[in-house]
Amino acid sequence: MGTFKIEGGHQLKGSIQPQGAKNEALQILCAVLLTPEVVTINNIPDIVDVNKLIKLLGNLGVKIEKIGKGSYTFQADEVDLEYLESDAFKVDGRGLRGSIMIVGPLLARFGKGYIPKPGGDKIGRRRLDTHFEGLINLGAKFRYSKEEQFYGVEADRLKGTYMLLEEASVTGTANIVMAAVLAEGQTTIYNAACEPYLQQLCKMLNRMGAKISGVGSNMLIIDGVESLGGTDHTMLPDMIEIGSWIGLAAMTKSELTIKNVSWNDLGIIPSVFRKLGITVEKQGDDIHIPAHTNGYEIQSFIDGSILTISDAPWPGFTPDLLSIVLVVATQARGSVLIHQKMFESRLFFVDKLIDMGAKIILCDPHRATVIGHDFKSTLKAMTMTSPDIRAGISLLIAALSAKGTSTIQNIEQIDRGYENIDERLRAIGAKIERVE
Repeated sequence: MGTFKIEGGHQLKGSIQPQGAKNEALQILCAVLLTPEVVTINNIPDIVDVNKLIKLLGNLGVKIEKIGKGSYTFQADEVDLEYLESDAFKVDGRGLRGSIMIVGPLLARFGKGYIPKPGGDKIGRRRLDTHFEGLINLGAKFRYSKEEQFYGVEADRLKGTYMLLEEASVTGTANIVMAAVLAEGQTTIYNAACEPYLQQLCKMLNRMGAKISGVGSNMLIIDGVESLGGTDHTMLPDMIEIGSWIGLAAMTKSELTIKNVSWNDLGIIPSVFRKLGITVEKQGDDIHIPAHTNGYEIQSFIDGSILTISDAPWPGFTPDLLSIVLVVATQARGSVLIHQKMFESRLFFVDKLIDMGAKIILCDPHRATVIGHDFKSTLKAMTMTSPDIRAGISLLIAALSAKGTSTIQNIEQIDRGYENIDERLRAIGAKIERVE
């Protein structure tokens, strides 16, 4: 098990380039199964979760060639459907939650899609009902083995229909869209997720020959086509990493420039950090964070009541950044209520921050009140364990701001979502060492 040793309390300086978007990559990579032609994908992040999915596609018989840093070609012209019912697949598929999104493309193109109950972060219940209910609406027959925790859907030919999703699930919408593009007739998906990464998927599918309208809205209309062709696709920068670097700059009182952030795809992320008192400057397509030598002050609502920051489906604030916001608030002037609506176990990492000296009241599994120190009392270095990707990066930011040397164990969780993070942080002055 890997460990980070972090000497905190140092100012950082320089520029950092965000990696390709993890959550986009998991969708886009599954879409290569929809065509026998070559698909070229650029800006793929070199992280554990994405590499696991690429390996899974290779085991499925997809021909994969690396043509440059972050650039690959994929050709799914000889897919091995027998692998889907093998013991090896039941192991491989469980190791990654994003593997659920191979089901829609396989069902649409080959008439069947199987998946073991996928893994991922332990952040609370993450239902798969939206995925399978959508596929059943398209005409698939569903089966589930409780003993093996193995799901399956089969159909001779999917047929378009109208559906109103119970929840605006990003991965659920992606799975249904990838199935519907090859279905017979028209499919309407209402209450569809509309995140930039899902928009990227739809734009890529349209370049491959799909007919999807309403991209960017919560109503997608899809006219099914007989087949799809190849394309080139370049992924957006990872908005969660961008938010992480904003928080890192504020907590360490550092001047940082985050390069090529695709401002138009950040939604309300910059304004949420501004509500915490952080100066977020737009410089072309970069973000510049000046050194907050005098700290930063949390705003109140117009009526003077305590600021509440909560997550919501896009264009609301992404739940993946609430952990970062919570850590940043520990050194602000003022107080804030963090309301994590979507996952009931995601705030449990705050006990580690409390041990570091943060003033946090965990009201219930979904809400925490943070009373900022205003840098009058620094966090204490300590030994801790990363419970999931986003809590892991939040604890890393806390450690970089704390006085003394901290140790973070189970850093495989951080590596699942952040590419060469120790090397990239050292390049801007962080004192961080990886110990295997």
